Amino acid sequence: MIDARGQSCPIPVVMVQNEVKKTHPATLQVKVDARVCVENITRYAASQGYGVAVEEAGGEFTLTLTK
Repeated sequence: MIDARGQSCPIPVVMVQNEVKKTHPATLQVKVDARVCVENITRYAASQGYGVAVEEAGGEFTLTLTK
């Protein structure tokens, strides 16, 4: 799980990139609190072959990346 709440783009995307490069996870969850981060992480994840499910609760988003 990556908790990128409170971070401005591109930091959350960089955090996801580093984790994907390091561990090549089959599933990865990411918490963010900005819609632009959701869009940017989704775009990056798709470029790496991941599907993305997004849940929103109280202005925070949980992205589940699945390969």
